Parts: sequence; structure tokens; C-alpha cells
Amino acid sequence: MKALTDLEFELAYKFKNADLLQQALTHSSHANERNTGPGDNEQLEFLGDAVLGFLVSDFLFRGHPGLSEGQLSKLKGFFVSSANLVKYAEQIDLGAYLHLGKGEEKTGGRTKQALLVDAFEAILGAIYLDSGIEEARRLMLRFFEHQIGDVQESERQLTDFKTELQEQLQARHRPRADYLLTSEEGPDHQKLFTVEVVVEGETLARGMGLTKKAAEQAAAREALERVWATGEPLRTQARAER
Repeated sequence: MKALTDLEFELAYKFKNADLLQQALTHSSHANERNTGPGDNEQLEFLGDAVLGFLVSDFLFRGHPGLSEGQLSKLKGFFVSSANLVKYAEQIDLGAYLHLGKGEEKTGGRTKQALLVDAFEAILGAIYLDSGIEEARRLMLRFFEHQIGDVQESERQLTDFKTELQEQLQARHRPRADYLLTSEEGPDHQKLFTVEVVVEGETLARGMGLTKKAAEQAAAREALERVWATGEPLRTQARAER
């Protein structure tokens, strides 16, 4: 099992009360076997889930004032879903830090989505208790800000970016871009679409949106941002990233 200092480095946060981090990483199976230490992470997971819901709601409300209540609810549902959170838990290799009972260890508990998500939320709750809402917000934004910022749904974005990308391609004597739907995540009432923009078989960028059109615009915007940032031809840049 990895050292907790490595996890603190990944989180860019040093706990004042180390017991809170220990508890956030302790599954009930381990706590029941040992019956020592700060206890399991179930209460911290409950708190972290509430903190995360508030922070995501606040960020969406402030960052996307043009969205309806239904659209905001749809986005929140996706961002706080287990399918989304587990990606961030895996990103910091959270499973390697968990304290598990023997049974959970033998059955692959370190890679179980439910355990990883619970621990991720418990860590957020632990940071909230350790330092308050602003530190919890900082951690949330570190993982979520770019992803939430990619989801756009305004009339301007539904008309501008694809047209501008096409103009950039024409100026470079490149063919038209194709937009390929690569995934639809969430239930029917909480769909989030992911689209790739492809030119001559090369994937230039990916984008997400509440609708397929919005996802296409987000992908086109990302492709344009890369061009503006580097000044490189679109096709050359795509190959360099491979």
C-alpha cells in the first residue's frame, strides 16, 4: 500500500488532522476486523457527497447562467455520478491507499467502482472538516473545472466554433471536418454526449455537451484553442500528440 504522503502530494493538500485522511480511506470491512483507529469512511462519504453536490451546483450556476434548471440538474447528475467520479479516483490511484478487510482485498476491492467513489467523496468530506469549504472547492475545481467548462450550451456556441474551424481548415487547404459521436453517458433524462472532430482520419479534439450539437461545438472550440495556442497546422499538431 502506498504512503499517505504520496496521496497528499496527488491532492496538493496536507492534512492538519491525519486521522481524517486515515478514516476517509478505511472501508467498513477493515474497521470491523480491526476495531481500532478512527473508524470507517461511511459518515465522511455521506458528508463529502453533500459537499460535492453543493460545490458542483454552485459552479454550474455561476459558470452557466444561461442554462435552465432542468439542464443544470442534468449536468449535476452526470458530474456527481459514480461513472464520472471513478475516473478521478483512478487518476490518483486511490485504490492503492485503501484500508480493506481481508475479504474485500481478496475480491479485488481496490478496483471496485463503489469503493473508489466512496473514498473519493470521503476525502472531500475530510478536507471540508479539516480546512473548510474553500479547500474543498479547490480540490473539486482541480478535477472538475476543465470538464465542466467544456460543457457549453449557448446560441453563440451553437453557431460560431464549427464555422470558424472550417474556415481555418480551408485556409490550410484541408478537407472538411467530420464529427463522430463516441459516447452517450447517463440515463435518457441525463444524457451527456462526447464527440470527436476528425480531419483526414486524425482526431483533433474531443468535446462534451448536453446535446450532440453542443458537443460538436465544444470539440470544434477545443481544436481551435489548440491552433491558437501553438500556431501549428491542424493535421501536424494532431499527429504530434499521438
